[in-house]
Amino acid sequence: MDQYECGEMFKRLFGIVIQLRSENGCPWDREQSPQTLRSGLIEECYECIEAIDENNPAHIREELGDIFLLAAMISYMYQEEGVFSITDVLNDICEKLIRRHPHVFNKCPPSQLSSEKVLENWERIKVEQEGRKPKSSVLDDVSRALPPLDRAWKLQKKAAKLGFDWPSLDGVLTKLKEELAETEAALPQAAEKIEEELGDLLFSVVNLCRFVKVDPTVALQRTNTKFIRRFGYVEKKMKESGTVMKAENLELMDQFWNEAKTSELKTSIEAEP
Repeated sequence: MDQYECGEMFKRLFGIVIQLRSENGCPWDREQSPQTLRSGLIEECYECIEAIDENNPAHIREELGDIFLLAAMISYMYQEEGVFSITDVLNDICEKLIRRHPHVFNKCPPSQLSSEKVLENWERIKVEQEGRKPKSSVLDDVSRALPPLDRAWKLQKKAAKLGFDWPSLDGVLTKLKEELAETEAALPQAAEKIEEELGDLLFSVVNLCRFVKVDPTVALQRTNTKFIRRFGYVEKKMKESGTVMKAENLELMDQFWNEAKTSELKTSIEAEP
């Protein structure tokens, strides 16, 4: 598909968005606003990430389409209000990309810049050409709108780039154990203190993830998926046994949970070459 065909497909998508928002369009779509679509935008991004992790092209293609739809829909909502148009949105990002990549678009010979130098120039251009205020801290670059887990990850990575980091894994593990002990000690105390210590503990877990190069969001999502799978097995077995799922039957539920774990382990071993 060439650039012309891509342009035609975007025109088709935007035309559909306009029709959905029209007087004769969809009642649900007409009721939406940028505020009501915020959570959907976040959800679709995470679903796209999940599809990429699964390496499922069909799923990735679908989720990217959903993101394009929401971006077009939200842009058109502002266009309806006369704040800005979708043309403004597209033009702004095109101009920004050209401005921040002088090593690509200034018609000079191919640049030998390293990735680090490119990022350094990117920040300089934001201040010198775009009038952005210089950051008082490198941590100011980390968006406050990020989910807390992702924000903790990025804050730590920023600090580590300036040498503010543990020299070895031993220090990370020691800190994690320290925070766990402080959390246990805080349990008899007020809820605010418990919350503070649990936050410190979670931050230390994220730090361990970063140190061993494991994305905490991906790791947690993998565990979520595993929990759903095993819990589904427990639900199925409890139903087959005619037993109600409640605290009094925890021992049996735990038995079925262990069965699910054993079955997964056996399948994993059998799948090994």
